[in-house]
Amino acid sequence: MLILTRKRNESIIIDDNIEVVVIEAEDGRVKLGINAPKSVKVHRKEVYESIISENKAAAQQQVDVAEFKRQFKQSKQPK
Repeated sequence: MLILTRKRNESIIIDDNIEVVVIEAEDGRVKLGINAPKSVKVHRKEVYESIISENKAAAQQQVDVAEFKRQFKQSKQPK
């Protein structure tokens, strides 16, 4: 982890095209501004983790549906 000290209106650049600017810092809170191309997804960590969790649940449901269809087809085959 890279640890930096920045003051208000100072910034860092990530990968030549993402700029993170310190907008405000007071009372133990920091307000950041992020300039990034529209193709770059930027989320708060808790939102990102929620998205990942929902995607995993959806993928699991798709697997369950596929398994249900397979079993249904097998049950329809003559014995």
